[in-house]
Amino acid sequence: MEYSIRELAQLSGLSTRTLRWYDEIGLLKPARVAESGYRYYSPAQVDRLQHILTYRALGLQLARIRECLDDPSFDRLAALRQHRKELQDRKARLELLIQSVEETIGCEERKETMNDERKFAAFKARLVAENEAAYGQETRQRYGDAAVDGANAGLLGMTREQYEAWTALDAELRRRLEDAVREGLSPDSETGRELCALHRRWLAATDRHLNAAKHKGIAELYVMDERFTAYYDRTVPGCAGFLRDAVARWAQ
Repeated sequence: MEYSIRELAQLSGLSTRTLRWYDEIGLLKPARVAESGYRYYSPAQVDRLQHILTYRALGLQLARIRECLDDPSFDRLAALRQHRKELQDRKARLELLIQSVEETIGCEERKETMNDERKFAAFKARLVAENEAAYGQETRQRYGDAAVDGANAGLLGMTREQYEAWTALDAELRRRLEDAVREGLSPDSETGRELCALHRRWLAATDRHLNAAKHKGIAELYVMDERFTAYYDRTVPGCAGFLRDAVARWAQ
């Protein structure tokens, strides 16, 4: 029995775009590709996808999952123990997030006034929760739970001054990006290089392990996902594409 890519997407709960991405990175190749270009999957690919989804739930990054599935000497038990620890760490961070949100709810219900530091902590917690709801699935599928959890922890750990500097950096990036597009500049220009560096500084504030490949991948999401595109293009169309091209050219 064969499944079309749409049928496999319905069976697994993944999007067809995700399955195409898995094909591109060599994680899940179709059994065959018809002359029309349509991908078809056999039971062997369905079994492999089941393993992929299991390891994703444990927090493994896609590249690591591919290595595991293609390596006959992979120690599954050791991997499970390691990822159990990672899940326990993640649980602890989520419990802190829940505690912060519950504290905010309690203050609202009791008509109490929170001090500034508690307000700021609750604000960061809500921001993380909103980002998770809006973008969590896409970014976790692409970069893994550990990377996203690390970025969330980076944001939650910011002081008020660090957060204000971070948001100011984002505002500067968007302003200069819009100016560059209005002026018809090229992403290959010196301005493109400066915007790439500015974007890297903004990302690195919450990601200590940012590298060129991840930087390029995140910028690529800005044109692949309409929600990211809308954020950068909300005033001047073309900003998301300019930033993606500038990062592709200058990231290092």
